[in-house]
Amino acid sequence: MAEADYSPQLSIERIYLRDASFESPKAPDVFALDWKPKVQVDINARNTPLEGPRHEVVLTLTIEAKVDDEVAMIVELQQAGIFRLENMDDELRQHVLATACPTALFPYARATVDSLVTKGTFPPFMLAPVNFDALYSEAKRRWSADQADNSFVN
Repeated sequence: MAEADYSPQLSIERIYLRDASFESPKAPDVFALDWKPKVQVDINARNTPLEGPRHEVVLTLTIEAKVDDEVAMIVELQQAGIFRLENMDDELRQHVLATACPTALFPYARATVDSLVTKGTFPPFMLAPVNFDALYSEAKRRWSADQADNSFVN
């Protein structure tokens, strides 16, 4: 008789592009400017429980590039995936949803951003790698500090 495996398990059921937008509000004038952009990148991840042990994780990226204080381009992207998480307690599940799942999605989002930017005839744009473990640890640290600060308020 086979022994049941109760070790934590993560599997990817599907990775997909949920939404994508590219804007170049100052085209074609922006192409005449010296391309030395100031780039702002915002990254956010959220998860939604689905049926059973399945969860949808959505990695949202917003990238805005300005040249001479003019918005040259805006890229908004939602890269999503359906992940199956089994045999995990709540703490481990939250950690995996906030770190491992966005880490799996990021290369797809990165490639899509680069593709959209180059199709807009801008130079290739490769996002730097993101350490989702560090982001999660920092968010937990801030949350704990906020909870400690609020415990003194009546």
